[in-house]
Amino acid sequence: MSTPFITVKHAHDHPVEYRRVYVWELPVRFYHWINAVALVALCITGYLIGAPIRAFSAVEAYQQYWFGWIRFIHFACAYVYAFNFLARIYWGFVGNKYARWNNFFPLTKRQREEIVDVIKTDVLQTKLHGAISTGHNSLAAFIYFLTFLAFCAQSITGFALYSSMSNSWIPRLFTWIVPLMGGEMGVRYWHHLFLWFFVGFIIVHVYLSFYHDYIEGRGTISSIVGGWKFEREKSDE
Repeated sequence: MSTPFITVKHAHDHPVEYRRVYVWELPVRFYHWINAVALVALCITGYLIGAPIRAFSAVEAYQQYWFGWIRFIHFACAYVYAFNFLARIYWGFVGNKYARWNNFFPLTKRQREEIVDVIKTDVLQTKLHGAISTGHNSLAAFIYFLTFLAFCAQSITGFALYSSMSNSWIPRLFTWIVPLMGGEMGVRYWHHLFLWFFVGFIIVHVYLSFYHDYIEGRGTISSIVGGWKFEREKSDE
């Protein structure tokens, strides 16, 4: 879906024609923001569970429940996080071309060439101007796929840890993970390691989103709110 051309005249350049393209559908935007809130909450509460603060240590246990609330928020957000991800898996099969799963695998020559191009431009900075993608560029899409795998690993280890204290059937599905990984300490180690992976991912993701919004000027940030991006059609030389 797109709109008629919009002409933008730069102060020191020729007029350039853009058109609005509907890129991120409502379910994709919902997934993004629900996931963002849940993931930040999980990182904060997960860190506090692993290294609890001692601000209220002088108070009797029956007079406080702050750590219980931390655990409750962590467990509740874990369920939101998991079911939200399942919804995104489904939408990857029925959504528009920008949401489809084939975007996340560098199967074509064009996708592999674009990955090299983005690395030269954004990472190595050996190239001044790289290709501009309407949806995710191929490198970002492949990194998101790897992040999806990390989502799965984090969910599996998290539910495995939760299985020893829950009667729910969902955590019980993952009890076999604990002996497989050498006990709860092994599971907890990997679960905590993935916490720092996601902390790093959040920082890099936010930085690159604002960076590309500034460099490209096509509504990268606003598109994840409204769904629309600007696609450059042509310029008059």
